[in-house]
Amino acid sequence: MGKIKTHKASAKRFSVTGGGKVKHNHGQHRHNLGHKTAKRKRFLRGSGILSHAMTANYRTLIQK
Repeated sequence: MGKIKTHKASAKRFSVTGGGKVKHNHGQHRHNLGHKTAKRKRFLRGSGILSHAMTANYRTLIQK
């Protein structure tokens, strides 16, 4: 039986923490920042954790 390949685009964007949660960086923080509020840009700066429902799907994609 064949092996499942790692989805490279997802592997570059998501990582698994020590506790098994999936961590990601926020989008919408590259350009057109002039009309976004300072509060919105501040929260986009940090990373986030995927919901429990999505964690299993992304762990399958990135093989961790």
